[in-house]
Amino acid sequence: MSGPKSPSSSSSSSSSSLAPRGETNTISRDEDIASETEPLLSSTSATPRYDGDQDDPNDSSVAYPGSSDAAKNAMEERARRWPSLVAALILGILATTILLGAFLLPSAVEVYAKEAAVLEPTSLSLESITANGLRARIQASFRLDGSRVQDDASRRLGRFTTWVVRKLGTEETRVDLYLPDYDNALLGTAVIPPLVISLVDGETTPLDFITELSPGDAESYRTIANDWLEGKLDRLKVLGRADLSVKSGIIPLGTHPVTETLVLEAKRIPSLPTYNITQVNFRDVTTPDGHGGALGADISVTAYNDFPVSLDVPELGFQVLVPDCYPSDPLIVVADAITGHITVRPHADVLLDAHGLVQEIPTRLTRVCPNSRSSPLDNFLQQYLHGDSPTVYVRGQRLPESKTPDWISVTLSNITIPVPFPAHKADDFIRNFTLTNVHFKLPDLLGGPEDPNDDGNPRVSGNLKVVAVLPGEMNLGINVTGLRATADVFYKERKMGELNISKWQHSTSTKMEEEQSHLTLLKIESRVEDVPLDITDGDVFSEVIQKLFFGGQDVLLDVKANVDVKVNAVLGDLALKGLPAKGRLPVKHMPNDLFGSISPQVGEVRILDTSPTSIHLEAVVNLTNPTPYTAYIPYINVHVAKNGSVVGSATAEHLNITRGNHTNIPITAVWNPFEAGEKGKMVGKELLSQYLSGFNVTMDIQTHRDSIPAVPLIGEALSRLNISLPAPKLKFGDEEDDEGRFIRDATFHLFSSTATFTLVSPLHYNTIYIDTVNATAYYNHTEPVGRIEYDIPFAALPGTTRTPNLPVEWSVGSIGYDAVRKALGGDLQLDARANVTVRIGNWRETVWYIGNGIGAHIRF
Repeated sequence: MSGPKSPSSSSSSSSSSLAPRGETNTISRDEDIASETEPLLSSTSATPRYDGDQDDPNDSSVAYPGSSDAAKNAMEERARRWPSLVAALILGILATTILLGAFLLPSAVEVYAKEAAVLEPTSLSLESITANGLRARIQASFRLDGSRVQDDASRRLGRFTTWVVRKLGTEETRVDLYLPDYDNALLGTAVIPPLVISLVDGETTPLDFITELSPGDAESYRTIANDWLEGKLDRLKVLGRADLSVKSGIIPLGTHPVTETLVLEAKRIPSLPTYNITQVNFRDVTTPDGHGGALGADISVTAYNDFPVSLDVPELGFQVLVPDCYPSDPLIVVADAITGHITVRPHADVLLDAHGLVQEIPTRLTRVCPNSRSSPLDNFLQQYLHGDSPTVYVRGQRLPESKTPDWISVTLSNITIPVPFPAHKADDFIRNFTLTNVHFKLPDLLGGPEDPNDDGNPRVSGNLKVVAVLPGEMNLGINVTGLRATADVFYKERKMGELNISKWQHSTSTKMEEEQSHLTLLKIESRVEDVPLDITDGDVFSEVIQKLFFGGQDVLLDVKANVDVKVNAVLGDLALKGLPAKGRLPVKHMPNDLFGSISPQVGEVRILDTSPTSIHLEAVVNLTNPTPYTAYIPYINVHVAKNGSVVGSATAEHLNITRGNHTNIPITAVWNPFEAGEKGKMVGKELLSQYLSGFNVTMDIQTHRDSIPAVPLIGEALSRLNISLPAPKLKFGDEEDDEGRFIRDATFHLFSSTATFTLVSPLHYNTIYIDTVNATAYYNHTEPVGRIEYDIPFAALPGTTRTPNLPVEWSVGSIGYDAVRKALGGDLQLDARANVTVRIGNWRETVWYIGNGIGAHIRF
């Protein structure tokens, strides 16, 4: 392995230099000092990482400034690797000075000395750490190889001269190393013991000596490290100076000042070693004073020492820091750390165990950054949980009552190194996200500025359940006290809407262990209230509604959410933001006989207004909610249709629909089939006749864009459903068995040929006028009894009304008439079919009526 040399183009005052074997002393050669670009510790790709991954064996780059392709080339030439820049520079100065300073040689011998010298360091071991520096053992070999000299004259003269001198010795020498590009800051000093080398061509001198290395200006280390880490270090120029006393045998040759310069280009500066974090463990601990709790962290790191370097490192103290809001802000100290004893041996793995302690959460760490919604802690966790390794910074510090020499603490405290923190991709961190016991609330049209919480979106309430998987290294007592989230809701991979739980919801959490996987799970439960649901795609929503009403099975919606949680831990309350979550939201389908189970019934009816073609009324309705859902609907309007013709509309306000029965629900309705044209008029007449006759009538309920004005998408989506409901049953009077009977009973007088009827009006506040009657009574459904034609209007008052005596034209000789005569003085069940013209206010319509099983009293 060849040693470093001072390039002729970069040397300021060098009298000579040593060149590697087989090369001339020229700085432009890429091969020289290749080994100096090697990292002190090489790849540990074979070492398992704590997260189960391994390094790519083909990837030797490290994400730090100073990494270079030269390191890859040097990996292939490990036998020729420099163990240390300092050792190489010291030995280079020594050998060069011996050759140049001993004789005051002519230029030919100087050329020989530069090109023939071969210095091969073989080992550097740090014997011990002293109070002032390091005691290092350097082993190397030195020889002159005349075959390397290109010029024949220089080669012959040089060989002859060195053969005559044969050996050269030095006294103990102090070498000072300076940094010319950093105001000649002192990098360090080395004390070299007396040495003797052979100058005979081809004869090797083994060198084995111990030198005292003392560090220089700590500030210079900080400056160099920062320039290197920030990628500003294009080259590193080191200047060595020494006063060298030399002799040949017993003949002293004087003391000579020697200066040697070595320039390392950026690509040749060693990079940080590749390392593996094999274990990380976070745990609750007690503070050193025993009066509180703290967060402890245990980290194990392995790296491979690919150099012939041996060293025992004492315990070291460090600070762990994280970035603040902006790069220009000072770093935030979050933890103190201490390493155990570190044993470094040549060509072996190095194990480092570190223990950290976080005693409190700095205010700066959780304070929201200017013009942002995130704090430095949020930014750190965002990277950590999304698989992007966040950067932490490590800086040395003095340990109280430590035996570690002060110079190490001072030096390390001036150097801050960025370290990628191993990320934990959180795709599966939150495993499940469900909402049960759902209650819907539609926006209130009258909310407006008086209700700042009403944003025009429907709102959902329910029990939210989240199951999170805690990372294996998180052995902490954690209690989730609050939760909020924003979630996108999908159906068959198409986005339907968005849930926005923007306010913190009170939460509780329970730790549990999954039996099969042995994973630690955290079950989080929260009751969420009035969460806005923004329907973004009406087509998808309509498809979901149809599946719920007619699909006969539950619908599964996919949820992708970002969840924020408030955590109570040993250090206090923290807010963890932006946790990615995926889950499924099961939506229960409607009962199979949904519309039949609603069972609507009409109670009190009041006519509010009339026109010749329309009636505006209000009524109270009883119905049953057979679904598993509840809802609050501030306003809804629907069209009432039959056979494709809209015959009216109904409106309800402030509906609070819970499960089960509901009574006295106020609604308003408009009956106006004329708006649908002639067909609508005929459909309306037929529908009204069937309804008054007590038939089982169904009506089509159609929503439209303005059904729920605040959320038009819901009205449009529901309009695609074919909803047919049984018409609400009218209640005539107070007796249950008279329900649906407009005519309660009748009395026929045979002698006067008249009849009177007891009418029960369904209206409680309005009078119905009967303008004309054309009716026929039947016995046994088909046998005519008599006929009534009457065109004098009479009133049917609210409640029970007795009609005037209506003339009867008997069907003499018919079976029906005979049955009436035989029932004289008794009762007979009769049926009636009639065309009746009714009038309410300005509205007038002729309808047909069929009544069955009318109790008729037969009198003389």
